[in-house]
Formats: sequence, C-alpha cells, structure tokens
Amino acid sequence: MAVFDINPIVNSLNAVRQEWRRSQRRSREPGGREFPSPQAITKILDDLKGVLFPMRLGPLDLRQESEDFYIGHTLDSALHALLHQVRLELQYQKRHQPHDGEELEIRAIAVVQAFASALPDIRRLLDTDVLAAYQGDPAARSVDEVLLCYPGVLAMIHHRIAHQFYIQDLPLLARMSSELAHSQTGIDIHPGAQIGASFFIDHGTGVVIGETSIIGERVRIYQAVTLGAKRFPTDSNGKLEKGLPRHPIVEDDVVIYAGATILGRVTLGQGCTVGGNVWLIDDVPPGGHVTQADSQGMRTCDPAAEE
Repeated sequence: MAVFDINPIVNSLNAVRQEWRRSQRRSREPGGREFPSPQAITKILDDLKGVLFPMRLGPLDLRQESEDFYIGHTLDSALHALLHQVRLELQYQKRHQPHDGEELEIRAIAVVQAFASALPDIRRLLDTDVLAAYQGDPAARSVDEVLLCYPGVLAMIHHRIAHQFYIQDLPLLARMSSELAHSQTGIDIHPGAQIGASFFIDHGTGVVIGETSIIGERVRIYQAVTLGAKRFPTDSNGKLEKGLPRHPIVEDDVVIYAGATILGRVTLGQGCTVGGNVWLIDDVPPGGHVTQADSQGMRTCDPAAEE
C-alpha cells in the first residue's frame, strides 16, 4: 500500500487558512463549527417538507390516521434542530460585536417560534402554486403529479421556506435553503424575492429570479427566464452597494415565455405578455405584449394604441 507524505500539505493548508482569517480580520477560538451547516439544513428541510405535505412527501408507511402524530413528532424534532442552526447564525452575525448569550438565546427561540407559526400560511401559498401548475399545464394529470414531480413546485417549496428565513434576518439559512433547490432543479430564486400566490414555473431549468424582484399573483414563467439587474451601483470606494432595488416588478397575471431576459427596475404591467427570447429593459404597459422582432430588434405593443 502506498504511503503518502501528507504532513507538509496539512501544514500548508493551515497556513492558507490562517492567512485568509487574518485578511478577513477574523479570529476564531478553538472549538466547534461557527456557522450553520448545509447538511443540517438539508435534513431540516426534508422534515419540513414532510410536515407540510405528509401524505405525499412524508414517510412511505404513513397513514392518514397517524398524520397529526407524525407532524407533531417531526415538527418538534425539526424545530429543535433549526434552533441550533439559528443560534449559530446569530452568533456568526455578532462575531465582531460583544453580545449577551441569554439575549441571543431568547431571540433564537423567538425566531424559531415565529417561523413555526408561519408554516400554515406557507402551506396555503404552496397549495395555490400547486393548483396554478396543474391548471396551467395541459400535460398535468393530477395535483399529486405536480407536487411529486414538477421542479418548479420543488423550487417554490424551498423558496417559501427560504423567504421566511430571509425576512427574519437569517440570510445564511435562507441562501442554503434556496441553493439546495437550485442544485436539484436548475431554478435559481434568491430568497429575498417577493412572490405572490399561484406562481407557476413551467419546465424551469435556467430560471433566475433576483433578490429585489417583486412578483404579483397568478404569474406564469417558462424555462430560461431571467429577472435580473441591469447595473450594479458602487459607493465612493468602488464597492457594490447592497440591497438597492434593481430587479423587475412583475404585476398580476403576467406571462413570460422561455428565454426572456428582463433587466433592471422595470415594471411589467398587469396582464401583459413577454414573448420568448425577448431582451427587455423598459416598462411594459398593462395588457401589453412584447415579442421578439426580426432583424430590426424588438417591438413593444400597447393594445390601447392599436385600437
């Protein structure tokens, strides 16, 4: 059996880590993990999906008469596991500031309780997403098929949970939750995006929805759609300014077809349609249509102007 000389590599890796920590002005006391674990979040999300949809995403041998027992046991376990991850995130956020351990614990418990209290509303929203997918896709044979098989629905389950983390100021947990769905589906929804009820992503691969996007109700989008930013403002030191509104606003009942790219803080008016492969950096009026034009570029049509 070959014997490898790994000691120099271990020492070199240690030197690289210490150099990184010095450059980031981070000091770390010996001990355990200092931030949330993607592996733990994966297990928590699997449990929460079972809690939200026990007879479809719960255990194989679950029966309806045992639903409440299963939900109570699984939810209690998931919330205690989540509490530990919330503690880690809050400690990570305060790593450069003095903080009271008891105060942090009280906040962590309050955050987890608020998250748990939001689960019924999350389930109601997801029911509207499932119905929108079933009603919007002629190939769908049942709502069960939609819930079990459609990547857009899986992405929305993760997003509805991740968005709750985001609004509770848990950005690491939020991003971990959304990126798990991204890796499985190819659908990239930032947890900060505000998405209304009855949202349907058909096919889904390559969809990108940016952090400050605002999407209304009964919106339908197809694969390879991007709701992105047109530019990234910087401050006087040349650093990117965080959190500025920079992504589209999509009003109710909008349809965006495959390959469309909409950039910047533009507004797609209620009931408008954006055609496939369109590149759009301007507002679209309510009820309007945008189509990919011929060699002359793009045409924007206002139905009121055509009448």
